[in-house]
Amino acid sequence: MNKKLNPNAKYPVPGEDGHGPYDVTYIKPTITRSNIVVGDFSYYSGSNFENCVMHHYEFYGDKLIIGKYCQIAAGVEFIMNGANHKMNSASAFPFYIFEGWNQEVPPLSEMPCKGDTIVGNDVWIGQDAVILPGVQIGDGAIIGLKSVVGSDVEPYSIVAGNPAKLIRKRFDDELISLLQELKWWDKPVDEVQELIPILNDGDLERVKHEIKERL
Repeated sequence: MNKKLNPNAKYPVPGEDGHGPYDVTYIKPTITRSNIVVGDFSYYSGSNFENCVMHHYEFYGDKLIIGKYCQIAAGVEFIMNGANHKMNSASAFPFYIFEGWNQEVPPLSEMPCKGDTIVGNDVWIGQDAVILPGVQIGDGAIIGLKSVVGSDVEPYSIVAGNPAKLIRKRFDDELISLLQELKWWDKPVDEVQELIPILNDGDLERVKHEIKERL
């Protein structure tokens, strides 16, 4: 594989070593935790992505799953299920984690665990956005900066705000359907190279035609 297209290269920007003006890393080769799964070529604007994943404790069993070619800006935080307190009782105070209090650790079945957090492919998450536990973000979505995302995001949607709300769909339904059928992110890098002129084309009617020719 061409070195420039190596998804396991930690620093993908020429001349960068994690301390330059871009400070961009491919996420996959930096991951050390088994409960975080990241696809090829997804990048983070920083050098330690795992510091963005908060309250992620293995005993909860939840995973953070991120697809390929995602773009994650500086300051993004993924809040995982370990941040949740027991809410179906008179007090939410977690006595069990502090020394000296007589409370057993509640079983996970009594905790508000919302499952895995899943980010699709080619998703752009803006600076300082916060993704709450159990959220699923569809392929091609864009999350506005400083947004707090507490519910699922449809593919190729733009959401922003606190709480994040739909601003608009990026494309019409036909193009969204074609892109989801094309699944360009799953193709070999040589094919992605050939598709770049289409993926970068602002003439969306021409893009539709080109994709149809390839399906």
